Amino acid sequence: MKSTFKILGACLVAGIMLTACSEPPEIAAKAAKRPDVAPYMGADNGFMTKGWTPGDQASWAEAINKRNQRQSEYSRVK
Repeated sequence: MKSTFKILGACLVAGIMLTACSEPPEIAAKAAKRPDVAPYMGADNGFMTKGWTPGDQASWAEAINKRNQRQSEYSRVK
């Protein structure tokens, strides 16, 4: 009788572990990268950086370079 409960418990734990491993992938990661639109085209919303206009590749590159410089630890220490 005790071995039956142990086997049943082990099967239950194995089943729970298998269902935890089967999470669906996040949908936001799929929607973030669109191959049909160039990255500098962007969206016209409130989350854009100042000085960047959607569709202007030069201002997009400048905004990316400024962002990278602000994140660089080497330029912060200077």
